[in-house]
Amino acid sequence: MNVRDFAIGAVAGAVAGAAVVEAVNRADRNVSPDKVLEDVKDAFKKEGPIDGAWIVMKTEPFRQKAVEMDVYRGGLSREINGSYEQYEFAADARTGTVVELNKI
Repeated sequence: MNVRDFAIGAVAGAVAGAAVVEAVNRADRNVSPDKVLEDVKDAFKKEGPIDGAWIVMKTEPFRQKAVEMDVYRGGLSREINGSYEQYEFAADARTGTVVELNKI
């Protein structure tokens, strides 16, 4: 093996390693959808019990004015003073912060 072959192999290995590190970092950017749902449920539980809750496990693009992000969509239902309420929410996938909440 000569120096040229060794150098080519080393450069190829470094490039492949950098690509793997970048792919792993991209995959780990989002908060778990289960964690987002638990946080939303905990916030609503402060006002009373929850009957049911759901979240979509895949992110979707979301735009609000000039701000673009990936979000998890979800919802929950509860009964307050004999009245049944349903809510849908969108939460930033990177931070878990609720960016949209609508009563249905």
